[in-house]
Amino acid sequence: MFHTPLSLFRTLAIAEAVSWTLLIGGLVLRATADLPLAVTIGGGIHGFVFLAYGATAVLVAANQRWGAVPTVVAIASAVIPYATIPTEIWLHRTGRLRGDWRREAGADPRDSAWHDRLMRWFLRRPWVLGLLLAAAVALIFVVLLIVGPPGGRD
Repeated sequence: MFHTPLSLFRTLAIAEAVSWTLLIGGLVLRATADLPLAVTIGGGIHGFVFLAYGATAVLVAANQRWGAVPTVVAIASAVIPYATIPTEIWLHRTGRLRGDWRREAGADPRDSAWHDRLMRWFLRRPWVLGLLLAAAVALIFVVLLIVGPPGGRD
């Protein structure tokens, strides 16, 4: 399904923007129709997609060997409503999303680093990687639910 870093990153960038719409819509419904459940639903979906986008940005940044600036911009773009879309366009236009997953070692000396070997091992087993990332995102999501929403509970 996600045969390239571009397809995965683009999908999550769009999902993050859609989740912002759900959260903002929920806030509007809470304010205008006294429907706090809308924020709970929209906020929950947004929170999960936010974390998944962050994990995706880190994975793609590692695969594509981005420097600090594009990596930080990609991750930070999730904090600003709808900013993941122009970020994805910028990363695509600058060639940072070009290429395939690095499943095999190449001539680059960085390919011998332990984290590159580990990443290649997971990339050759996408179901294991997907389940591991989904479990990590779910665990972080549950911990954050236990801690409570930003600003505290009413």
